[in-house]
Amino acid sequence: MDRTAQLTTHALDRGIAYDPPPARAATGTGARRSLHVRAAQVLEENWTGGSTVPSRNLYPHQWSWDSAFIAIGLRHLSPLRAQTELETLLAAQWGDGRIPHIVFNPSVPLDAYFPSPDFWRSSTAGRAAGAPRTVQTSGIVQPPVHALAAWLVHLADPGLSRARGFLAGVYPRLAAWHRYLLHRRDLGGGGLASVVHPWEQGMDNSPCWDAPLARVTPAPARSFRRADLDHGAAEDRPTDLDYGRYVRLAADYRDSGYTDRTRDFAVEDPAFNALLIASEHALARIARELGAPGTARHARAERLTAALVDRLWDPEKEIFLCRDLRGGTDRSDGTDGRDSADGTDGALIPERGVSGLVPLLLPGLPREIAAALVRTLDGPHFGTGSGLVPSYDLLGEAFDPHRYWRGPAWFNTGWLLERGLREHGERERADALAEAAVRTADASGFAEYVDPYTGEACGATGFSWTAALALDLHHRRHAAPHDVPRDAPHGTSHEEPHNERQNLHKS
Repeated sequence: MDRTAQLTTHALDRGIAYDPPPARAATGTGARRSLHVRAAQVLEENWTGGSTVPSRNLYPHQWSWDSAFIAIGLRHLSPLRAQTELETLLAAQWGDGRIPHIVFNPSVPLDAYFPSPDFWRSSTAGRAAGAPRTVQTSGIVQPPVHALAAWLVHLADPGLSRARGFLAGVYPRLAAWHRYLLHRRDLGGGGLASVVHPWEQGMDNSPCWDAPLARVTPAPARSFRRADLDHGAAEDRPTDLDYGRYVRLAADYRDSGYTDRTRDFAVEDPAFNALLIASEHALARIARELGAPGTARHARAERLTAALVDRLWDPEKEIFLCRDLRGGTDRSDGTDGRDSADGTDGALIPERGVSGLVPLLLPGLPREIAAALVRTLDGPHFGTGSGLVPSYDLLGEAFDPHRYWRGPAWFNTGWLLERGLREHGERERADALAEAAVRTADASGFAEYVDPYTGEACGATGFSWTAALALDLHHRRHAAPHDVPRDAPHGTSHEEPHNERQNLHKS
């Protein structure tokens, strides 16, 4: 075990420090018991005392959307630890509302991960934006799945949550996070949030970024050292050229004091915005739990859904596309479609990525668009026959079944699509996806991502969100109907009880 691993894990000489499996799981099949234990073991090994690293070696700090997905799985093991996961992340929030994509562990050597704290210089370069002084973070963000995670964690043990004031503590921070995205990041002027770096969208190396990245001059190779190649095969990771462009964008953002206007890279992404909408619905539920009306947030989520359809839906391809705000115009008359903050409406990027399917998660999606997304999911561009969903178009020129986000199947996007299918009444498809995801996660050693055809493990194994989300799917699949926590953040899901649906429609 290397030094980083020693610093970010505990010896398991006392057994797994989580609550035991529910009685029905304990009396079920050995396979069901063992999956619970194996997934819990991964999460225990990656626990650092206040949060969970994605991977002991490859990712030895706390990542933003990883922690949200991890908390969703932890709620089945220890609701207290799930709450702590989110509270630790939110404690590093900046004054302007942003939740940084990495919270650095000061015990980890600087050379264990790049870009490291001395690259981001958050406490100095981010001072004007309100970066915390007591902890080092990155300066960019990741997809806003946090409010959804907080609501699901609350529902795992409402009594504990209320006793600790969990929702009352996180709600103001989550509201500030959404304000930041809706105001500071509406760079296109159309109501949607933009990302200013591929790492912010989470699907770092997607071919959807190739066109906007081509305009970026890469940082010299000698100016940085890629720590990721110490723990991952080069053929599975981004190329040196792409990595140089990532570094250039991050350095320019840092040197601007982390200001969000006039960025060279500005893209409206469908998955990022779909998660913002889902979390707006969740914030409405949290507000109601705290005694305030949720009407305004539900209305905002509906407006954002309309903007998502208006700006990013492609009816011919039957998928949502990314909009490159620096890529010219997609108007047939050659003029800008809207007056944005920077004078251009940009153009849709004609690449099919799994990001374009994630809006299936939304309850307010028009029925015909939801049906079209299901057809696309089943069709030749994404249908593998394995039950797994690739991260990129199977027929695309850039498809690679093993390279980071350029084709492999990921478990967090599978989890989101499973919820989306179930939301829109596609229960058989949802069941098949859940079964494939749980089976493959377990068989692959909870791999970071897998070949979408064969399920072959790629990237790191013992990956936290894979274990957490497999655990969540496992528990929800095997729970008795009356025991399933009805946890959807809106009013139409199969996971919401009748009385909650009635209350929601009154709000």
